[in-house]
Amino acid sequence: MVVAADRIRSLNKYEKTILLALERGMKRYSWVPLEQLKTATKLSESEISYRLSRLIAWGMVRFNPVPYDGYSLVFGGYDTLALATLTRKGTISALGTQIGEGKESVVYDALGLGPVAIKFHRVGGRSFNSARLNREYMPEEGHCPWLIASKKSAEREYLALTTLHPAVSVPLPIDQNRHTVVMSLISGQNLNRCRLDAPGEVLDEILENVQKAYRAGVIHADLSEYNILMEDGKCVLIDWPQWMETGHQNAQAILERDIDNILTYFQRKYRLSCDREDAIRCVTG
Repeated sequence: MVVAADRIRSLNKYEKTILLALERGMKRYSWVPLEQLKTATKLSESEISYRLSRLIAWGMVRFNPVPYDGYSLVFGGYDTLALATLTRKGTISALGTQIGEGKESVVYDALGLGPVAIKFHRVGGRSFNSARLNREYMPEEGHCPWLIASKKSAEREYLALTTLHPAVSVPLPIDQNRHTVVMSLISGQNLNRCRLDAPGEVLDEILENVQKAYRAGVIHADLSEYNILMEDGKCVLIDWPQWMETGHQNAQAILERDIDNILTYFQRKYRLSCDREDAIRCVTG
């Protein structure tokens, strides 16, 4: 759950200092030793203990006593750092309500210069292990905690959006910080929740956008009815952190899987048949 905005505003400067020190320290440690925090923050032991107790109570930091007294950020703390930076930059001025949730993210509406969406990437636990196995931008060995994994995921998605927009129907990328991506707010429903009046036209439009992305060197790599939104009768392709370059050795197989997912959905829901080989040639031709 994202920490409330009023909690962020009430943070003491020492508490912000500790969160930043933990963020830096977790590049080396799963649990940052208390002694390391004292050195990094230059705070007294009594001051740092008091501030840590508050951060733990607010769900921003976790404590582990084994094999030494160590501390780590949890998502609440990382959310706080990202939101504080985005607010200071003027990217967002108010955080709204949760409007979406996936396996590795939660999405909130917010206010910036106008209505925006802010996506918090959540690569942790089982999804972290899956990401490490299946995504080449994740190191196979060494220390890469969940916050770095989530940050890399957000950076990847932002890169895809900036590469594709506006040629491809994707959300407008606005800003990115840590594990968050700020983008235009799409006021529509997921494709799987819609009943289309002209499913054939929508299928053609989806394949056309897949083709445009392919020509830009990008394959979605996780395309399905669950990450396509329908806004004013037009499709918008979302959720791009797993994208793959068209020059990748597995590109053809991944592209065909994306296309198969879409064709299977339209066949199942609308009894709409489309020749698979024709669709693949349309995209890659």
